[in-house]
Amino acid sequence: MKKSTFTETQILAILAEHEKGRKATDLCREHGISQPTFYTWRSKYSGMQPNQLKRLKELESELSQYKRMYAELAHANHVLKEVLEKKL
Repeated sequence: MKKSTFTETQILAILAEHEKGRKATDLCREHGISQPTFYTWRSKYSGMQPNQLKRLKELESELSQYKRMYAELAHANHVLKEVLEKKL
């Protein structure tokens, strides 16, 4: 997936300008982004504050860690079940 040239903080600033009343077309032209990109950002980040964004990133990181832990444990459980079935 292509990395955005804008940071999340910059995206939030652009969306805040839109919430203050500026038109989306003007913002897109000024910042050099397409309208679909703007509306994608709006659906993903609308109404967020920078501290909320930081917390979201922390939670996503924690969730991915838990998913890896579950995958490892599920694999170990599967291997142990196979070993027990072969012994019986």
